[in-house]
Parts: sequence; C-alpha cells; structure tokens
Amino acid sequence: MDDYDPDSLPADVAIAKIQAAIKPVIGFETLALRSALGRILYMDIESSINVPGYTNSAMDGYALSGQALPSDGEKPFRVVGASWAGRPCLQAPADNECVRIMTGAVMPPCTDTVIMQEHVKLTGDTAFINSGHKTGQNVRRAGEDVTAGQTVLHAGVRVTPAVIGLLASLGIGEVKVRRKLRVAFFSTGDELRSLGEPLEAGQIYDSNRYTLFGMLTRLGIEIIDMGVVRDTREDVVRAFNDAADCADVITTTGGVSVGEADFVKETLEKIGKVGFWKVAMKPGRPLAFGSVKNAWFFGLPGNPVSAMVTFYIFVQPALRLLSGEQPSKAIQLTATCRSALHKSPGRVEYQRGVYQSDGRGFYEVRKTGAQGSGILSSMAEANCLIVLPLECSGVKEGETVSIMPLECII
Repeated sequence: MDDYDPDSLPADVAIAKIQAAIKPVIGFETLALRSALGRILYMDIESSINVPGYTNSAMDGYALSGQALPSDGEKPFRVVGASWAGRPCLQAPADNECVRIMTGAVMPPCTDTVIMQEHVKLTGDTAFINSGHKTGQNVRRAGEDVTAGQTVLHAGVRVTPAVIGLLASLGIGEVKVRRKLRVAFFSTGDELRSLGEPLEAGQIYDSNRYTLFGMLTRLGIEIIDMGVVRDTREDVVRAFNDAADCADVITTTGGVSVGEADFVKETLEKIGKVGFWKVAMKPGRPLAFGSVKNAWFFGLPGNPVSAMVTFYIFVQPALRLLSGEQPSKAIQLTATCRSALHKSPGRVEYQRGVYQSDGRGFYEVRKTGAQGSGILSSMAEANCLIVLPLECSGVKEGETVSIMPLECII
C-alpha cells in the first residue's frame, strides 16, 4: 500500500509542470573564448568567413588537373613545383605536369585533383600515375565546412571543447554567454552535523550538502552553500528569506515530509507558493516545487538516495532550462535485466543499477543490491538508473528494461 498515494502527482506530469512554469534567467556577460567553456551561448553565432578559407589538399600527394588523368594504363607527369601549407605554389602545371602538395596547402592554379603519394611511383622528377582516379578527389573546397553568413551555433548551446574549436576556426575570440544561474542550498535537520564535528547519539553527518555541491558544480552555476538549518520555524523562515534575496533558485534537502518538525512545506505555504509537493515515484515521493519571492524552490527528500535521484530527474533539467540551455530529453537505453526486481504498481521507480555491454552489441544490467533510499553506497556503485514504469509490477531475470546511464545525466 505504501507504493500508492492518490494525492501524488505522476512524475511525467510533475516534470511538465516545472518546465511550463520556468523561464531562462535574464542577463549575459562577454567572455574570452577559453573562459566560456561550459557556459551557455546567449545569442546565435554567424560566421563572417568561409572555413576553409581556400580550396586545399586533404592529403600529401600530387596536384594536377583531373582532365589530364589517364583513362587507361600509366601516365608520366613532370613535377614542376611544390605547394606547402602556408607557402602556396603559384605555377599552373600543364597537362603533362603536376605539383607536389602537402596536406592543407592551397591548390595550385588550374588544379582540382590530388593523387595520394602512396599511389604514385616517383622516378627523379617524374611522377607515374595509373588510371582509376577521379577528378576532384582528396580536395577540400573553400567553405566546405562553414560558409560566410552561415549561422553555425544557436543560442542555448553549451560551450564544449568542440564548440570552442569551431569558434576559434572562425576567428572569434570572445562570446556572449548567459549569466550564471545562482542556486542557494541548505539542509534541514537537528540530527545533522558538518564534517569535523563529533557525533553524539542520534546524529549523522550531512552528506546531502556534499552531493548537492557536486551535482550543482558540474552544471557550471554559481552556488551558495547556506549550511545546515535547524528544525525550527524561525530558522527555516529566515533561511528561506535570506536565500530568496540572493539566488534564482533555492534547493533544500529534508523537511518536506509530514512530520511535526518538518517546516519546509509549511514555510513555503506561508511566505511563498506551492506548485506540488508529492510525486508518485520511488525513491523520492516527498518532493516540493514552488517559489519564494522571485526565486524558484525545489524541496528534496532528506534520504540521500532520494535527494540525488529527484535532483537528477527534476531539478537538473530545470536548472539547465533556467540557465538558457536548449531543452533535451534524458537518454534511455534498452538492456536485459540480470536481476529480479520487485515493485508494486502505483508509481514509477528508479532503481540503481550497473550496466555493461554483453559483447554482442547489446546491454545488460543488474541492480546494485539493496534499494533503500538511505543506502548511499549503492548509488556510488551504480552507473545507471533502471526505470520501472508506473504500471510495472516487477521484473523477472532476463526481461527487458529501460535504463538511464548516469554519465548521460550528470
């Protein structure tokens, strides 16, 4: 019965509600190209030049006119010059002549074909070329990659190493990127202690702030760690107000259940707005979404695995949209399950798993052991989440399941 709650929102509906409510942050900054790595482009990028800027050789070999190629047998060509990258040959070869050329070098006048040096027999200054070659082979045309005036990147693209290389090839040394999203986060709970503090009876170390720090840092956003907030109305209200004054998003762990000392939902209803606070999923049913002043709010469960899974499924996609990144769906793969998985219908489950190739081009997955929401070691071992739909009533060993690789999420 614990797997069914009629008041819980289906996970896909919760995701849709979040995405419909939020909008990207306003503002940008101009950064040097290298400093823009990991940031989100603020505007489209248009090329002012062709790439490559000139027709050049794709191989080391010999440049000639395709019309001079032999139709049958072997034909001698006298080598009349050399074209090097950065040092072009300006001489146009005749029908029985060719030019030695290096990769990336400008094609000499009246040439349109390059014969790889491995396909040429060289005797003195004469190159012997057989039939079977095609006009235009091994040549990169001007503008083949990018043409002047072409929009090469759109706003919302994350700047990756490949994007940096592309921008550099266009001669662009600085770009406009969206300002960093500011996210304040804190944990709630009288039982929590920070690292370095001694533990007394009933106390635990606060792991959630460290996992949140890691997950937020990977997104390239500005993070504000507000520490541990005690379970009193006054402390929780003060933390909410302080966070809303300095951040675009507030994320908490703990305090969103229905216990007498869980004041997060109560505070949100008092000084903010509640969008929803229960989702039909496991782990992580107590998940709150709303707003405080001008800041969006995500209240994650206190159990460590629940906090991580709900962050990956709900919060991380929202933060990327708020950062101005183009929306994308999480990658899911199909795998053969090598463990029996227990589940009751009524909510979607994300079980921790380890997947690998079976050596035949397919994937197989096994669960990481006990799936309790407080067993963080199973999350550290996992490299994927096994997605069990709402209506699923369990999986037998050998059946097919959907998995979300964690390396595609984080």
